[in-house]
Amino acid sequence: MSCSSGGCSSGGCNKMNTFDWFSNIQYASGAEEYNVVELSFKNGSRKEYFVNEKRIDLYKGDMVCVEGNGGYDIGEVSLKGELVKLQLKKKKITKTEEFQKILRKANEKELEIQEQYRQKENKVMILAREIAKELNLDMKISEVEYQADGKKATFYFIANERVDFRELIKRYIAEFKIKIEMKHIGARQEAARIGGIGSCGRELCCSTFLNYFPSVSTQAARYQNLSINIEKLSGQCGRLKCCLNYELAQYIEAVKEIPQNINQLQTEEGVAVLKKTEILKRLMVFVYKDDPTSDYYKISIDNVKKISELNKKGQKPQNLLSMAVKEIKIESEEKDEDLVGQIQLKTLEKKSQQNKNKNKKKKNKSKSNQNNPTSKPQSNHNNQPK
Repeated sequence: MSCSSGGCSSGGCNKMNTFDWFSNIQYASGAEEYNVVELSFKNGSRKEYFVNEKRIDLYKGDMVCVEGNGGYDIGEVSLKGELVKLQLKKKKITKTEEFQKILRKANEKELEIQEQYRQKENKVMILAREIAKELNLDMKISEVEYQADGKKATFYFIANERVDFRELIKRYIAEFKIKIEMKHIGARQEAARIGGIGSCGRELCCSTFLNYFPSVSTQAARYQNLSINIEKLSGQCGRLKCCLNYELAQYIEAVKEIPQNINQLQTEEGVAVLKKTEILKRLMVFVYKDDPTSDYYKISIDNVKKISELNKKGQKPQNLLSMAVKEIKIESEEKDEDLVGQIQLKTLEKKSQQNKNKNKKKKNKSKSNQNNPTSKPQSNHNNQPK
């Protein structure tokens, strides 16, 4: 299954794929390629940097063995060369001498051993959850990741409070006979590692291209005039969606141009009150206050300011229609909401009942025709010969 964004629902691709724009760069004579390489582990759920001290000729997608905890681990080359230097600069990493080394390219036997341990991870995770439940620990084992040689396993867990898992580690060591490392992650990190499909129909941003997770507050929704509906604003991780921050800066700049103290306008037809504001379109929607059948009028920010200045001088325009960009015929505020699912069950019940009545009438007619004898045609005496 191919994918342009670098991730796919099958889990076969690298979730955090990066396009190397400088892959075909030709270095000048005497210049060498940057010797730090970015490797991804377990389909991109984890990325780390290693030093290519032996200057092995590597290409993106190559599987290489690196130094591990008491053994070796296998990662996939996701980025190399000048882009790695830019990534380190972005993450403010300067001490490259602390990076571990790349040992060699992985052979087929080492890849087979890694795959065997990959297949054990799900069973180990389920058993690890059962052990944590037996010890009454308020935590959740989210994922288990084996080192390629099987000498160590990392248990990723979620917990709202601090957990004393000393007894838990003893049980894990006795059960699995390997070195254990416990890593605490948040709900967003769990969603990034597991992956999934968002409400937009695309793969989760955290599992495809987001490298860090900035804090998202309800203030971002308020700036964008979104209703504070936690079910709609929350992602699969249970936290506010990261995409609320994508257009926040544009909304903050656009809000500065919108007048904040104009909630009603005076016209000769009556007082118009503000219903909502379309920030990016620079439009304000007004409706007549004392007219229950009033239409909604979209008025540009400039025209709203003009009418407000006229009101301050004691003047009133005749109506809003002449100043409106667009007139919207809306009978009630409910029509401002999404139109999906507006059909009520009562209307469906009425239609089904009408169909049933029609079918009954047809059946009754057919029965009456069968029960009544066929009527003979009456002779027309007027046409008979005298």
